[in-house]
Amino acid sequence: MNLWIDSRGLATALTLFGVPPLERLRRTIGKLPAGDHVTLSGDANARWAGATLDAAGDEPLGARLRRALASSSGTVVAIDGANLIDPRLIRHLGGLAQASVASRGERARRAVALSLDASVADAIPPDARDLREVADALLSAGRARPLDEGRFPAYIDKLRRRLPYWIHAVDSVETRAVLERQMFWDNYKGSTDLLTRYVYPPLVWPLTRFCARFHIHPNVVTVLSIILCFASVPLWVDGQWLAGFVCAYAMSVLDSVDGKVARLTLTDSKIGNTLDHGLDQVHPPFWYFAWAWGLGATFNWDNPLFQAGVWFVFFYFADRLVLMVAKRRLKHALHSSTPLDERVRSIIARRNITMTVMAIALLLGLGVQGFYLVTAWQALTFAWHGWRTLYLGFFTTAHRGMPSP
Repeated sequence: MNLWIDSRGLATALTLFGVPPLERLRRTIGKLPAGDHVTLSGDANARWAGATLDAAGDEPLGARLRRALASSSGTVVAIDGANLIDPRLIRHLGGLAQASVASRGERARRAVALSLDASVADAIPPDARDLREVADALLSAGRARPLDEGRFPAYIDKLRRRLPYWIHAVDSVETRAVLERQMFWDNYKGSTDLLTRYVYPPLVWPLTRFCARFHIHPNVVTVLSIILCFASVPLWVDGQWLAGFVCAYAMSVLDSVDGKVARLTLTDSKIGNTLDHGLDQVHPPFWYFAWAWGLGATFNWDNPLFQAGVWFVFFYFADRLVLMVAKRRLKHALHSSTPLDERVRSIIARRNITMTVMAIALLLGLGVQGFYLVTAWQALTFAWHGWRTLYLGFFTTAHRGMPSP
């Protein structure tokens, strides 16, 4: 794939979450595979390590693009460097065999991205001022077709949801504010618990903006959440319930913040993903035993709270194992399979739900009963996921490899 970027508008382009458009593109694309090439056309001051610079002065975009196509072999993806563009769209356009036009917006706010090759160069008006004019000329001449959205890979595994491709012209401060808010909500998972979806966002949104504004790396947020996570354990064991839950809820909010910052500023890393997901997998058993000990459990199998704690942790790990089997079998997360599974995901026994049930039980003076309740809820969650894995993964074939639309 050859990526051709009109860089003429970069000097006045607006940043999103503190990241300039060209830097966002660099982070989006990452390390180019061997044979791929980037051309920056129009702005002599634009910089991209390894890219070809085409500082064409006042030459119109149409003439510059025609020249680039004439000297290129294979597919050329043409984009406006000042636009906000979906990285999935760039990759998809690069793999198309026919000239295509991807488009979003109307009139002056219309943004386009093109998949081209040398065969359509003659249909591009040499005096075209922007890619919108190029797209209109190619479509009118029948030399390109609108992108078939039905073939676009809209499902995002990390977010457990389908998200149509996006491309936006960021033409004002007001537009930027709207787009930043939209990007924030687009980065929420399609299936998640009630607190993450409805309670935390008023806290997560300003914290995400704060981190982006002051360039706080998401790994810093992750490390802080790890400290808070394990700080709650000795507090609960000692019966300091309020302090423990303050740490726990702060950790839970930050667990949403680090992922948003990473995706919105394109600063995610392997170590960050390992820390974040590793924490999600490891810490719940520590919390559950801390609750049991704070309520009076001892290392004695005759102690009912100790028994409940052991069963709680057993059902937790069994549930995780079942979900791993489901994902391997279905080729996507179980909770993405059907609308029913997405809805159930909001109340199943996961960290935010179980700790909220425990917090309410303690407020009512029913801590022991609350602990038995969340243990039973974890067992029922395991049973539900086991049944759905058997049914969707082994008894039917309708949902394998294709999450719910």
